[in-house]
Amino acid sequence: MKFSFPFLKCFSSSSVTLEGSQIPYGGQISQHFTVYSYNELKAATHGFRASNKIGEGGFGSVYKGKLQNGIFVAVKVLSVELESMRGEREFVSEIAALSDIKHENLVNLKGCCVDGANRLLVYDYMENNSLSQTFLGGEKNRSKFTWKLRKEISIGIAKGLSYLHEEVSPHVVHRDIKASNILLDEDFTPKIADFGLARLFSENTSHISTRVAGTLGYLSPEYAISGHLTRKSDVYSFGVVLLEIVSGSPVVAFDITRGEHFLVNKAWEMYNSDQLLELVDPVLDRDFSSDEAVRFLKVGLLCVQENASLRPKMSMVIKMLSSNGATIVDEMKITQPGIVADLMDVKIGRKHSSQSFFSKASTSMSPGSPFQTGRRK
Repeated sequence: MKFSFPFLKCFSSSSVTLEGSQIPYGGQISQHFTVYSYNELKAATHGFRASNKIGEGGFGSVYKGKLQNGIFVAVKVLSVELESMRGEREFVSEIAALSDIKHENLVNLKGCCVDGANRLLVYDYMENNSLSQTFLGGEKNRSKFTWKLRKEISIGIAKGLSYLHEEVSPHVVHRDIKASNILLDEDFTPKIADFGLARLFSENTSHISTRVAGTLGYLSPEYAISGHLTRKSDVYSFGVVLLEIVSGSPVVAFDITRGEHFLVNKAWEMYNSDQLLELVDPVLDRDFSSDEAVRFLKVGLLCVQENASLRPKMSMVIKMLSSNGATIVDEMKITQPGIVADLMDVKIGRKHSSQSFFSKASTSMSPGSPFQTGRRK
């Protein structure tokens, strides 16, 4: 989808604000969108100083910045080939359209910068960084997250994803839902980051399918096999995040006896042996509702079922996670999950894509099939 704007000199040395510009995205009007100058953002981040770097992902590095008006922002420097990006005007148009997609559980996109080969995005700054940095990484971190907070974060993520899938038109498939793409504001409200960025690429590029989409442990098996991306691929990734939040366990772990093993398989095994409650994070010290925690884990397993058609829509996930969701979950049959165990052997978008990214990211589980499926005992 392409959008056009009447701005002519938006790449000048000072920032340009588009007040009330018509954006034909759901018939809405952008109230405030800024095209920043490169020098302005360079100054805000102290020259993109390493000490200001707060994150890095498939699209590029993120720096904390302070604008001249005193507002803190997060500046993402896109590290992608210029040839794969849209032209200047198309790029700004797409970003302006994305900035108009607003929801409590989505990171607010404030504007962008185009300066030669440089492409930068400007977001609201999130005080508590990402879920992966603040929540994961040790008992001390996880102990700060009560069961009530974990519930609120899980439901918030589900609401943001449901909005992208079912309320925005045309709908948005995120492609890379994972803990590091869930940011937390000062009140620990979850905000989904990096949504819709695939639109910044030229339509004929294969860059998206080979580099950006998917992270081991969160990647749905049908997408890895066929390269066909749907909303159910996002549902799978959300299910993994949900299991991660409730259990406090890493998505991919390693021990001497089992070697490399996956949280999805662990949850499935414990479900089959009626020990799902034991998967709940021990740092909670039983300070939670057992029925509620088990229900959340079951919802996670429903989302990661191998058969994508059996996975629920995100709007249904919200209902299942709500206080009245027990009856819905009890009536649903949970079937075996599927996982991608080795990205080395996966060819996403076989006709056009390269495996170079996956080769670097691979953490091989076994010399056999790249897909490992749980089995009923």
